[in-house]
Amino acid sequence: MNAHEIDYEIFGEEMQFVEIELDPYETVIAESGSFMMMDQDIELKTIFGDGSQQSSKGIWGKVMSAGKRLLTGESLFMTAFTHGGQGKRKVSFASPYPGRIIPIDLQEMENKIICQKDAFLCAAKGVSVGIEFSKRLGRGFFGGEGFIMQKIEGDGLAFLHAGGTIIKKELQIGEVLRVDTGCLVGFTRDVDYDIEMIKGVKNMLFGGEGLFYARLEGPGTVWIQSLPFSRLADRVVAASRAYGNNNKGEGSILGGLGDLIDGDNW
Repeated sequence: MNAHEIDYEIFGEEMQFVEIELDPYETVIAESGSFMMMDQDIELKTIFGDGSQQSSKGIWGKVMSAGKRLLTGESLFMTAFTHGGQGKRKVSFASPYPGRIIPIDLQEMENKIICQKDAFLCAAKGVSVGIEFSKRLGRGFFGGEGFIMQKIEGDGLAFLHAGGTIIKKELQIGEVLRVDTGCLVGFTRDVDYDIEMIKGVKNMLFGGEGLFYARLEGPGTVWIQSLPFSRLADRVVAASRAYGNNNKGEGSILGGLGDLIDGDNW
């Protein structure tokens, strides 16, 4: 294996965190902002990109490789946590919003998965975190994730995070699954991913589900989330508008009129 071999345990239900156990000189990489806590003897270091095997590329190769991450909206830098002492030490990383952490052994997934841009949480050092360009115009314009998705390659453990409940589907050859574009978390390399227009004028105009959904054809593995962060954010924004300005009429059929009767708006 090129990637470091790490052990882990996931804690929690709605707001999970993963605790990773490191042997001496083992390293785990993580996105900035996901760190939660760590034992003594673990050293933190900011690195360009993901720190995978890039020694042959030189400094400019490393810069270009890390720079591609800007296209996914991520930072140029990641953080490496290395156990520099004796015995076993632990470091933990937390999910950024309610959902589930998905552990993935890349060796079992033919060494590559493709996922939404903000799904990656952390991984064993040696795992490469890059970008995947869509070769289809329709998928790029209407697929929810645009032309650029994230690809995670290697032979070690990687951890994704997604919202709500996570469903793992194993598609057989020729089996088709249609999914809301925002609910798609990731899929293995052999899955054929495209977008498909919803049929029927009434469905398109009044269905409330958008104009397109993702079409995934097997063979391969697909991960689906029940609560995309964009959907959660939309509900929060809508609720803040509806119940803003310290409105105390929430849940009442009188609404603002109830506040007026109670004297709150006098």
